[in-house]
Amino acid sequence: MTYFDTFRRDWLSNIRGDILAGLVVALALIPEAIGFSIIAGVDPKIGLYASFSIAVIISMTGGRPGMISAATAATAVLMVTLVRDHGLQYLLAATILAGVIQVLAGFARLGYVMRFVSRSVMTGFVNALAILIFMAQLPELLGMPWQTYAMIAGGLAIIYLFPRLTRAIPSPLVCIVVLTAVAVALDIDVRTVGDLGELPDSLPQFLVPDVPFTLETFWIIFPYSVSVAAVGLLESLLTASIVDQMTDTRSDKNREAVGQGLANFVTGFFGGMAGCAMIGQSVINVKSGGRGRLSCFVAGSMLLFLILVLDDFVRIIPMPALVAVMIMVSIGTFSWSSLNDLRKHPRRSSIVMLATVIVVVGTHNLALGVGVGVLLSGIFFAWKVSQIFRVTAFLSPDGRQRTYRIEGQLFFASSDDFLDSFDFREPLERVRIDLGEAHIWDLTGVAAVDRVVLKFRREGVEVEVAGLNEASATIMDKLAVHDQPYAMERMLGH
Repeated sequence: MTYFDTFRRDWLSNIRGDILAGLVVALALIPEAIGFSIIAGVDPKIGLYASFSIAVIISMTGGRPGMISAATAATAVLMVTLVRDHGLQYLLAATILAGVIQVLAGFARLGYVMRFVSRSVMTGFVNALAILIFMAQLPELLGMPWQTYAMIAGGLAIIYLFPRLTRAIPSPLVCIVVLTAVAVALDIDVRTVGDLGELPDSLPQFLVPDVPFTLETFWIIFPYSVSVAAVGLLESLLTASIVDQMTDTRSDKNREAVGQGLANFVTGFFGGMAGCAMIGQSVINVKSGGRGRLSCFVAGSMLLFLILVLDDFVRIIPMPALVAVMIMVSIGTFSWSSLNDLRKHPRRSSIVMLATVIVVVGTHNLALGVGVGVLLSGIFFAWKVSQIFRVTAFLSPDGRQRTYRIEGQLFFASSDDFLDSFDFREPLERVRIDLGEAHIWDLTGVAAVDRVVLKFRREGVEVEVAGLNEASATIMDKLAVHDQPYAMERMLGH
């Protein structure tokens, strides 16, 4: 495929759908960017500038067309302590360094680590985010006048019923426009976007962060930058995988990592905080018809246009309209089929999914929740593989040689079963360990073979290790010590 074909596919194949979807996303980005700025303890314009800059840059540099990236809560919460102790300028410097780390991660092809995230972890991640998206709307739901609830109900009705009339215009956009018109025409007293904070009145300017360029500064911002880079990449790559599934297309995870890094790097110089992909906004974009890079570009560009040119209109948008959109996102994001799958899927898979949800929702830390899920998946997988292991023993007719036939995977989780299968006190002249149906995976497996060989030799038994496949032979040649001088003393401790 030529460069022009790729450009036409990513930018020009869905112009109308991408523009309309981008407009919806831009409207939904405003309150979230302001809210994330408040979380980080900075002026609202920091989050708004970041959302504009990241969205525009990632639309050109990212590896997942149709995915929305901007300032996020996941990265904002990591910056709270840095802002409190050192101020805004250090946040900007940390954002730039986080971008550099993400670019290096992309060039190191760390995007391939996504293959180690199981489907159960993905489902738990999606469900946890759906719950967090809904929980984020609670301040706009609790203790509000009845008009708020009436408008939210009306907004949801528009979102779900309008597509039955036509899908030419995204129903979330219709919801925002109609509820804004109703609120203004009837002078309904509900919270608006203008109540969240002041909108910026000028374009972002290029500025180098005002921090000392010293090693001390580096060590101050480095831990925050690493955390932001890791969490941002994790959320971005997981969101990319989810959008892949929603659109039945593939994305370049390593290019996405580089693109996120470039976006954060540039954003730090334009007075913005670090960000990453947003699953909620990405779902809004896809469900509103956005598929190409143009949708993300329009979202960022329209965000800046709205807050600078149409700020008077943006200020009067009722929060119930945006809450209705986000509730729709929450409902659409949650994997409802996973509730029924709890009864059908293996218990271990369900435990992984539930653990991911509980940790993410309980800590509001996406990286921690996914880390727990991946760890449990690894433990369960290792345990399952270790069970596919068998040792069969055969004694020769003359009673002087015993052959142990090993079948299965020999590694850290099965090494104890391997060791327990041998009778070192049996009076024999020769032992043959047949590994023709086995595979040695790690240092623990090699050490287990070493220990068995040396224990038999200590009893005066001649040992033959036979049948190694090529990979097992390679790792044994490299790491085994049973034929080395003084191996008996080192392995058996005397």
